[in-house]
Amino acid sequence: MTLIKSISGIRGTLGGNVGENLTPIDVVKYAAAYGAWVLSTQKGKKVVVGRDARISGPMVHELVVNTLIALGIDVVDAGLSTTPTVEMAVVEESAAGGIILTASHNPKQWNALKLLNDKGEFISAADGAMVLELAESNNIAFASVDQLGTVTKKDFLPMHIQKILDLPLVKREVIAAQKFKIAVDAVNSVGGIAVPALLKALGVEEIEEINCEPTGHFAHNPEPLPEHLGQIASAVKSAKCDLGIVVDPDVDRLALICDDAEMFGEEYTLVAVADYYLKHTPGPTVSNLSSTRALRDITEKAGQTYEASAVGEVNVVEKMKEIGAVIGGEGNGGIIVPELHYGRDALAGIALFLSHLAETGLSASALRGTYPNYRMSKNKAELQAGTDVDGILEKIQKKYKKQPINTIDGVKIEFDNDWVHLRKSNTEPIIRIYAESDSINTAENLTRKILQDIGDLLN
Repeated sequence: MTLIKSISGIRGTLGGNVGENLTPIDVVKYAAAYGAWVLSTQKGKKVVVGRDARISGPMVHELVVNTLIALGIDVVDAGLSTTPTVEMAVVEESAAGGIILTASHNPKQWNALKLLNDKGEFISAADGAMVLELAESNNIAFASVDQLGTVTKKDFLPMHIQKILDLPLVKREVIAAQKFKIAVDAVNSVGGIAVPALLKALGVEEIEEINCEPTGHFAHNPEPLPEHLGQIASAVKSAKCDLGIVVDPDVDRLALICDDAEMFGEEYTLVAVADYYLKHTPGPTVSNLSSTRALRDITEKAGQTYEASAVGEVNVVEKMKEIGAVIGGEGNGGIIVPELHYGRDALAGIALFLSHLAETGLSASALRGTYPNYRMSKNKAELQAGTDVDGILEKIQKKYKKQPINTIDGVKIEFDNDWVHLRKSNTEPIIRIYAESDSINTAENLTRKILQDIGDLLN
């Protein structure tokens, strides 16, 4: 059982002991710290709160809302909402911040408080550090009985969908004309509400709904990886669907299944949407260091500039703003469309991907065949507690100093078109190792070679 306190929020497993797991005491403690931080920013006293459909959601939601009210904060209760919907609601309401109650792709025993600033974006490292400091200060003043906050309930999904439909590159009429048949797996969370609603608004009439009841009893591991998506792949094949759509519990990650029941590839969701974007709106692109090289390839083919950021949505957004990127995101199926908002948004990704698919007239499998076919290997080196991880990374960097190296987030080493990326975990003694090549054997050999290098350094 686990409680992880970080600058981006607090997450953990339900039950257990205070300070070791995500208990009601911990929920109140960190909700109060965030509320105190919001009030200190003097951006107002309104906060939007929304949640995914996981089982613990109603309980955690009540704790958070009532803690904020006790601080004198007015809560706009978005209820069951996707993460990107809450992010947009903060701006729509001119709120001082927002809290999303979701553990994203983590299993049902997890929940989390994800913290937003007044722009509807995840709070910065400095602001996150301040929230953590406040949580430990025991110096948070609550409101008197006459100054308690209020609660207003609002459904922001219609607003979110309308703003997606208003994007110039979302071609509703072209999509509707294709008469797509689409399967949706929403892993029994809020995507079961949001994705079918979006598809209907886009003119899709035939929708095969799988695990779309928002019960929180996840029908399979909620991370949208190929090994968890057998059910929808079978449904796409048996129902002769044009596409399968899979989202994680809070709908910020998007995975696609082709018409032949093969995976489009989570890494390639962003690649396809960026390809479409660059054809109509040229400009720079951004993904993180652990994402596929394919985005760089299609960006440079379009005569534009690609840059990589450190891993993490906050870092991707910062780099996108810095270079004026027109599209960006992460290789986990997270698409960020600045025209809409600076947050990963599976709903925006769906609308843009379908517009691209409809405009090309290709099947999903044929469209996938137009992109590079890099293969990725993911592994990790498990270390003893107390191991000098930074020291190991420095020695790896020295060993491969003749190769192009990027050290903004761990160590990324390039070998012509192949690369390997080493990152240390902030919560456990491991080094994550990602490698990519046009051959899965080469990618796996790269990870094995790095694992051997680490082993040699430890002996």
